[in-house]
Amino acid sequence: MIRLPDACGVLREYTPRTEPAVPAAGSPPPASRTVFSAAHVVADPFADVTPDGPAAVDWDATLAFRRHLWSHGLGVAEAMDTAQRGMGLDWAAAAELIRRSAAEAAACRGRIACGVGTDQLTGPAASLGEVRTAYEEQLAVVEEAGARAIMMASRAMAALARGPEDYLELYGHLLRQASEPVILHWLGPMFDPALTGYWGSEDLDAATETFLAVVAEHPDKVDGVKISLLDAGREVALRRRLPDGVRCYTGDDFNYPELIAGEDPAAGGRFSHALLGVFDPLAPLAAEAVRVLDTGNAAGFRKLLDPTVELSRHLFQAPTRYYKTGVVFLAWLAGHQEHFAMVGGAQSARSLPHLARAYELADSLGLFPDPALAEARMRHLLAVYGVAA
Repeated sequence: MIRLPDACGVLREYTPRTEPAVPAAGSPPPASRTVFSAAHVVADPFADVTPDGPAAVDWDATLAFRRHLWSHGLGVAEAMDTAQRGMGLDWAAAAELIRRSAAEAAACRGRIACGVGTDQLTGPAASLGEVRTAYEEQLAVVEEAGARAIMMASRAMAALARGPEDYLELYGHLLRQASEPVILHWLGPMFDPALTGYWGSEDLDAATETFLAVVAEHPDKVDGVKISLLDAGREVALRRRLPDGVRCYTGDDFNYPELIAGEDPAAGGRFSHALLGVFDPLAPLAAEAVRVLDTGNAAGFRKLLDPTVELSRHLFQAPTRYYKTGVVFLAWLAGHQEHFAMVGGAQSARSLPHLARAYELADSLGLFPDPALAEARMRHLLAVYGVAA
């Protein structure tokens, strides 16, 4: 038994699992869906840094976690918001992360795509030309590393753009010069409030039209679109309008099982691929579920993945942008790193009751390879907060 605090601060007893329920590594990648896990970074806990200073990364542990994802057949979406991009991870560290991870992917024959943004602009940009130059610099880093580019939303662009025409011009320029098709990423304001009004309007219907216009003008330069709006109906409507050959990658951490499973063949049979932050802690189980879907067994896929949604919704509850704290916490409990420290000090962003519930939900799913280790680490954390054994 272990005593865990609930949302009201009341301690209650929970009986941890004794056996894991996650598949072993070594299976081939899923075939019917392209699946990326956005991956977190492991901080260097011994670095003498401040929350607003340069990020200090434990490169060995960070790359080891990427090998874990590849070993289960998932692709890695690198240097995204799950890696605390712009929220603790500065551009200098992100560029080094891209180079190191891309080299590791080549050695492991792992799939990788990397975020391209404008976060080297640490102050307000003076012009859209400055934003474009920043995007170009980062695109060059990703392409030189041999990775696919994920064109991320830009806070600087959101602050400067006057309307849809500015987005059409900027993205058109970037897509024309990209050497390979890119993934366009629409990250909603629930993940980053500074992106409110992206694509030229706070009206999501109007913003969707601009977004789709960018894709329609350059379908040969768009591998796919990644939608992170936490609105399943909007994603379904959008993916029905994508040009042939352009994938929809769900970024909906609330509704991913139904979106990946897809529509009934009578309704067109459209489905979403995946680029998800929650697949960081769910990697073994998520990969196994999609391999079941490969066989045509949609019911079996849902049986495996549906029970994970409660954990995901808990991790991504408002303020959604702090979901990274739960992701790193679960990686520590699972034994993927030796500490619960984060760049920017973000380990403090969630309460003890929130973390306790995350532990309980993950443990009930059998996500921890060593349940006894997870329980011992949870007890250590409880002790730090003053919970007696």
